[in-house]
Amino acid sequence: MRFLFIVQGEGRGHMTQAISLQDMLTRNGHEVVEVLVGKSARREIPSFFYQKIKCDVKTYESPNFLVGSDNKKILLFQSILYNLQKFRTFLKSMRFIANRIIETRADIVINYYELLAGFTYLFHNPKVPYFCIGHQFLLLHPEFIFPKGKRIDRFLLNFNTLMTSFRAKKFLALSFKYMPDRPSRKIYVVPPLLRKEVLELVPSNKNYILGYMLNAGYGDEIIKWHERHPEQITHFFWDKKDAPEELEACPNLFFHRISDVKFLEYMKDCTAFSSTAGFESVCEAFYLQKPIMMVPTGNHFEQECNAFDANRAGAGIYDFAFNLDLLLDFIPQYRKSDEFPLWVRSAEEKFIKLLTE
Repeated sequence: MRFLFIVQGEGRGHMTQAISLQDMLTRNGHEVVEVLVGKSARREIPSFFYQKIKCDVKTYESPNFLVGSDNKKILLFQSILYNLQKFRTFLKSMRFIANRIIETRADIVINYYELLAGFTYLFHNPKVPYFCIGHQFLLLHPEFIFPKGKRIDRFLLNFNTLMTSFRAKKFLALSFKYMPDRPSRKIYVVPPLLRKEVLELVPSNKNYILGYMLNAGYGDEIIKWHERHPEQITHFFWDKKDAPEELEACPNLFFHRISDVKFLEYMKDCTAFSSTAGFESVCEAFYLQKPIMMVPTGNHFEQECNAFDANRAGAGIYDFAFNLDLLLDFIPQYRKSDEFPLWVRSAEEKFIKLLTE
């Protein structure tokens, strides 16, 4: 079968999921004919994605979040207004997506939480069936447990998720643990899509903390914390466009531009991991049985849900600032479990069945 991928370009998680699924499909005799990635002025598509994805990649203008002057918190309502002003540009992007679906002669379209893919199927209604993949679809599951309060945020997040998936055949809901499917709601619960490079790693401990931040403004928090702990070797990855490949902010504190191979090498050997609460990087650390501390990006309710859900699954702790003292205290309390690695290793069989039956 011929697959076309449509990938949201915000963060690295959707891209690594696409790489992993392409490998699975190829091993099982299928083909990914093309990948479409939504881009914006604020984000740069990482070079590792072009290197690892084994087909043509085409880009188009896509909605994205605005962040505050501190480059930390998301400005939700300003983002909505900003993206509404670019509606004509996004209409062109939808026509582009619809044309690529036709011209590639794809049998199935896979949407990695790209809003414009949902609108393309709403307004252009391509006849090619499509499936949606993401942890966000687990939040539509009737048994999912949300953090208390924030009912408006919960409504807006689930509303956005539904808009990404107009006319979708199935929702493949990535989950930290097994939950029953709900076919009546088109929800099928599946393991995370971790790349074979992660599955092949043999973890060790070289006595440093590793981190990843979605927005570079959190760098100041890390520096202030490290000034109180100058002896602690700490490495953080970010996607700051104007930063050097490696920046030694002060002795024993290093910031690295996001790099596929380098990040996994550091992940393999770290003592513990701290990150803004993106689903994919937390899953990678959880699979390697590293103690984790999650810090949801400000005003990013989806990441709050990720952190809350991961905490309930036993992945680690979470807080709303990079106070790594909490992580250092958590390390001796952390208890490894084989439950999550076993769940992850069942992914290929489940995905191939759901996508090709």
